[in-house]
Amino acid sequence: MSQIRTWSLGIIVFAIFYLIPLTNHGLWIPDETRYAQISQAMLLDGDWISPHFLGLRYFEKPIAGYWMIALGQAIFGDNLFGVRIASLVATALSTLLVYLLARQWWGNSRSSALAALLYASFGLIAGQAGYSNLDPQFTLWVNLSVFALWNALERGARAIRLGYWLLLGFACAMGFLTKGFLALLLPVLIAVPYAAWQKRVKALLIHGPLAIVGALLITLPWVLAVHHHEPDYWRFFFWHEHVRRFAGEDAQHAQAWWFYLPLLVVATLPWAGLIPSTLRQAWHERGQPAIAFCIMWFVMPLIFFSLCRGKLPTYIMPCLMPLALVMGHFLAQRLQLQRSNGLRLNAVLNALVALGAGVSLAFMQLHRPVYVNDAFHLTLVWIVIATWGFAALAAWVRPVQYWHAPLMAIWMLIAFLPAAMPHTVVQSKTPDTFIASQIPELAKVRHLVSNDLGVASALAWRLKTPQVTLYDTQGELKYGLSYPEASQRSISADQIQDWLARARIDGPVGVLLRIKSERDQHQLDLLPTEGQRYTSGRLTLVILPQVLP
Repeated sequence: MSQIRTWSLGIIVFAIFYLIPLTNHGLWIPDETRYAQISQAMLLDGDWISPHFLGLRYFEKPIAGYWMIALGQAIFGDNLFGVRIASLVATALSTLLVYLLARQWWGNSRSSALAALLYASFGLIAGQAGYSNLDPQFTLWVNLSVFALWNALERGARAIRLGYWLLLGFACAMGFLTKGFLALLLPVLIAVPYAAWQKRVKALLIHGPLAIVGALLITLPWVLAVHHHEPDYWRFFFWHEHVRRFAGEDAQHAQAWWFYLPLLVVATLPWAGLIPSTLRQAWHERGQPAIAFCIMWFVMPLIFFSLCRGKLPTYIMPCLMPLALVMGHFLAQRLQLQRSNGLRLNAVLNALVALGAGVSLAFMQLHRPVYVNDAFHLTLVWIVIATWGFAALAAWVRPVQYWHAPLMAIWMLIAFLPAAMPHTVVQSKTPDTFIASQIPELAKVRHLVSNDLGVASALAWRLKTPQVTLYDTQGELKYGLSYPEASQRSISADQIQDWLARARIDGPVGVLLRIKSERDQHQLDLLPTEGQRYTSGRLTLVILPQVLP
């Protein structure tokens, strides 16, 4: 196709499958509601230095990621689109970096377009593009830092190389301001072995300090400002979010060392079947500087994250850009030579995914239905599964001609599946939709109470107030609640009746509970029986009227 037709088709696909779905489902707890509320609070109270969650100190991340989400809400409003647009923009920019770097390396538009297309359609990348958290932003800054590192080491003109060293410092600084010290470590893990392999150590030692100085100039204003406002910030952030999370015996989300190996298959669907042939060919061609650089880029962060105790699936997102680059390059070669090696394996893997999903859904519906009186959403899910199956069949029958069929499978998945969740999941995991329907009642209350941080942050975001009292829960706000001035923001089950008696003198009280255990049911049973009650799945809203003294 011509360049104009290609870009036009790309824009249409981007709008239909990535942009429109941003608004077709509520905010997921706990991440999306948390980031929406923290960022909204910056717009409301004007504090752009120290992060606060529900009005309490929240030092688990730096500030730049919240800035980006706040900017989205400032431009597009306090809505689903405004909250999620930062993730989509970050993903789009990462995809552009894939295209630009592939164009530098392989010198043709086909390899570049394929690499960018594969990257944007990796399951983990495409899924996170419509999800409001900090990982797409952090991945962008890591991708930009490694993009700059390559050009700083390999570009010919000295002035251009110096510019890329400064760009490296900027990207590292923004990554640090988004998620912390990891943004500084990852480029080093790649740069040192690559420079040693390619005999570029001298260039790294001479010009590397320029990137360090650039990063310091960008980060120091906020680093000093947050220390001035909150002297305990750096102690908590360094020990809790880095040492304990990645190396402590009680590390969060602890997993086995091999956790990311099977996860790579899931993260790269519907292209996971191309991984074996891609890695094999990359090893055979490791003498090429670009391939060697990609190997370091893929392997070194993967080893680091595998050795860490704490693991989350999104940690390996920075490893996926080099995989897409070499995969796109080798795919272009196979298509040009009309070779199907790897393509049929990929089709078989996708067929197994569709078959497994179909059998699992049918079994659940027959024995323990997840869709009850919800034929429309169930039909959408079957359409997604059927599309995946037909795409796999087409790619298996004619692997060279229809290699791109899995694209429709992943696009249908990200466009339809979030909106096709069963009512039980929607009611439990996206409470802001229920809250939105109860705004007239909630607008009358004087005090807000919740027993779940995700629900509390959804309440705060929808009603544009951080003043939600936590009922028998603390979770990740334990540190913020430890300050004396926050002592009234959390109440135990033993205190709830006395607290309500006092609070109802000021005006009506709204209590929104998420009932998922016997303990939660006990919390509900402790509330006064009068007042209005509204229930949606696991959510119960109790409006207690004012009691005059």
